[in-house]
Amino acid sequence: MSGLMRWRAVAAGPETAVAPDERLSWPQTVALGLQHVIAMFGATVLAPLLMGFDPNVAVLMSGVGTLLFFFITGGRVPSYLGSSFAFIGVVIAATGYGGSGPNPNLPAALGGIVICGLVYTVIGLVVAAVGGGWVEKLMPPVVTGAVVAVIGLNLAAVPIKNMAPTHFDAWMQGLTFVCVALVAVHGRGMVRRLLILAGLIAASLLYALLTNGLGLGKPIDLSGVQAAAWLGLPTFTAPRFDQQAILMIVPVALILVAENLGHLKAVSAMTGRDMTPYLGRAFVGDGVATMISGASGGTGVTTYAENIGVMAATRIYSTAVFVVAALMALLLGFSPKFGALIQAIPLAVMGGVSIVVFGLIAVAGARIWVEHQVDFKDPRNLMVAAITLVIGTGDYTLHLGGMSLGGMSLGGIGTATFGAILLHAVLKRSGR
Repeated sequence: MSGLMRWRAVAAGPETAVAPDERLSWPQTVALGLQHVIAMFGATVLAPLLMGFDPNVAVLMSGVGTLLFFFITGGRVPSYLGSSFAFIGVVIAATGYGGSGPNPNLPAALGGIVICGLVYTVIGLVVAAVGGGWVEKLMPPVVTGAVVAVIGLNLAAVPIKNMAPTHFDAWMQGLTFVCVALVAVHGRGMVRRLLILAGLIAASLLYALLTNGLGLGKPIDLSGVQAAAWLGLPTFTAPRFDQQAILMIVPVALILVAENLGHLKAVSAMTGRDMTPYLGRAFVGDGVATMISGASGGTGVTTYAENIGVMAATRIYSTAVFVVAALMALLLGFSPKFGALIQAIPLAVMGGVSIVVFGLIAVAGARIWVEHQVDFKDPRNLMVAAITLVIGTGDYTLHLGGMSLGGMSLGGIGTATFGAILLHAVLKRSGR
């Protein structure tokens, strides 16, 4: 453990990249960790809310999962594990969740998530034993780049459609992403490094001036922060292994494989370090974290594209930042007051930040194509990318099986992932 927790301290300038085995000063690292917590928080909390899970458990398990991932990968891969959106559709279908309040069939969904994590872990063990060449052939850069881009594009509707209920909120979202963009372009030193956090704080202060001060919108309400306890246990739930729910949820393992592979390629491209040797361990780390999360009442987890987007913007890849972020998430999971403070951030401000982060995810996918020199003069690559982007962004849905399978459906990220893999295999074979 002492070897894992050892980073070389550097004093990097604003344009210098910080490698995974390096770190800035501890105060700077803590601030950067907080930025990653903010980046993951919106989606990590939104996903359990959409499925009827306890958000505090999800945040707590994101911290536990990130620490597990760090140790299993030997501290080599800078990534944060948060709630996976790939589970939302199948969990809702498997449980018949109505959309508000706690999910009455949560244990059945948790059983499916645990088995999905087990399958994912087995895939990771196979990759660790025999290598990831077969995964690379199944999901080459044109496929992984498209899948990563689709994750950002598919999520784009979440802040735009669900996080701006009024005209004022829509304008506030615009002011928020302008704040972040101005910090990114004109910020200096650590302010520029903390562009997401700095932009969020600036936008929140502006929101408070316009609402609490001038009465133009819904004011920021801090009464929940005052009433919340400093420490408290979240609501843990045990899984129940239901065959129908398992059949519907387990295929998500393939989506997680594609997501993780794409994320590792994005991290490789950003850091200039080949992460392929750690592919199997990354799958195992993600799979084990998903099993533990599901066994505790949390969502399935995945390497988080939002945090990869933050790395792309800051060029700081130190794994020390993710250890700090994970520890902060643990505190958040056990602290209703801190959770209430984060949730007091105006919805429109969080939506504006999400627009920026999801856009950075999409660009990270395109960067995979650029870094691997994907040839779009080849009609096979062109068709795979073009079709994947549209079906993923448009949330193209396919219904599979009959009533015996509960009317299983695959949409959005799922159809884009499987579609890209199958289409590439078919076109590659037909081109021989």
